[in-house]
Amino acid sequence: MAVGSRLAARSRGAADGVCVGAVREAVGRGLLRWRGAALPIVQCALSAGLAWVVATVLIGHAHPFFAPIAAVVCLGVSLGQRLRRVGELVVGVSVGVGVGDALISWIGSGPWQIALVVALAMSAAVLLDGGSVIALQAGSSAVLVATLLPPSAGGGFDRMIDALTGGLMGLAVAALIPANPVTVAQRQLKALTNTLSGALRELALALEQKDSVKAAGVLAELRTSQTTIDDYKSALQTGSEIAKIAPIRWRSKDELKRYQTAAGPVDYAIRNTRVLARRSMAALKAGERIPDGVPGVLKDYADAVDCLKGELEKGREPKATREAVRDAARVLTARRLGGDGFSSKVVLAQIRSVAVDLLQATGLNRGEAMEALPPLSPPAGAEVRAEENAPVRDREDRSGRTNRP
Repeated sequence: MAVGSRLAARSRGAADGVCVGAVREAVGRGLLRWRGAALPIVQCALSAGLAWVVATVLIGHAHPFFAPIAAVVCLGVSLGQRLRRVGELVVGVSVGVGVGDALISWIGSGPWQIALVVALAMSAAVLLDGGSVIALQAGSSAVLVATLLPPSAGGGFDRMIDALTGGLMGLAVAALIPANPVTVAQRQLKALTNTLSGALRELALALEQKDSVKAAGVLAELRTSQTTIDDYKSALQTGSEIAKIAPIRWRSKDELKRYQTAAGPVDYAIRNTRVLARRSMAALKAGERIPDGVPGVLKDYADAVDCLKGELEKGREPKATREAVRDAARVLTARRLGGDGFSSKVVLAQIRSVAVDLLQATGLNRGEAMEALPPLSPPAGAEVRAEENAPVRDREDRSGRTNRP
């Protein structure tokens, strides 16, 4: 019995330890999320309080509830497109209050009246502009007028002023307490480059081991990368807006340009790597011979991607990245690589395309990137075709089809 009791106590202790560990991990994840949203939360809180003070003390409105609401909606927990949001808020409030004041005083208040007012207000907002903020703000303003706030002679105009006040306070707080636009871009670029470099290394390993299943895993991982690409482009848009409206961040414009220059080429590099992974998988399944030097080149590309991330984080022109890509391409040329099947030839063409993309990410245009790579030696008696250096994309990789490779 004593032994059984000790075993039971140990089991309970182990279970308690697992539970405590899970709770700590969950709390850690929550704190990490909060740290990422801390600045927007502070901005929203300050702008809401200031909007109320300005609307009551300076303008003289007794209950300017639209002012803090507008400030919070203008900023939001996620940054970006604030200037447009201010205009959308003012228009949305004006439409919603106007429709509400006009109809509720005539048809009264009730369930079907509320439904009618909201439908008409949102329809009018959609006809004026396709922005979602306008439609939602018009609908919510109409609900408030129909339920809590009786129509008044000057109410619509006063509420429009409140919305404008809140939006301007939101912009003022964002300008005075801005996020670092370069930090915003760095955070998202890190995720993007880690995805690309990790895929290149895993694909190199798959080719070394002649493992088509591992290559398929790389392809599956890359197919989920579009969200990361979109997040990076959104971060650049947010950073550009911060650099425009925040005086203390004006100096960040030049450094931010390097991240903007890298955005498109890194996107194309990931797309070409998707095609590379798919053709590698097909070549391995078909038993085609892929030259021994290819895995090493892919690893060199992965190192170059990490170098690009480091140079951009340090605010340097990515010259070392440029040289690393050139060196990797020289290895390909020196070995005079060739393939014995369709998929293996596409693999080699895609390797060249990824090199061009990475060189463009360092600031070269496409012509300069092509000239920076030595031409592949053609087989005896064959002519070098211009298409060798052009990206090879399947039907899914054409413009407008970016979700799946």
